[in-house]
Amino acid sequence: MPTPQAYIKAGRIGALIAAICCFTPLLVILLGVIGLGAVTGYLGYLLLPALLICLGLLAYGIFIQKRERTASCDQKNASERGRR
Repeated sequence: MPTPQAYIKAGRIGALIAAICCFTPLLVILLGVIGLGAVTGYLGYLLLPALLICLGLLAYGIFIQKRERTASCDQKNASERGRR
């Protein structure tokens, strides 16, 4: 199973790329240069869901990381209580 850091890293990179392509004309210019300018009308159908999926991955990774930290803190606190 991938680690929470892998989910966070993939979510960050994917969200950054999708956001750059959504909010700047970078992808439109690139597609025009290579001769695929006709597909720019369909980019919204691809990029916005990709952005949402990547942000969801990022949120899931953060959630798992917090849950693991809480569980490890609970175990640590329980072992310290057992020593007293």
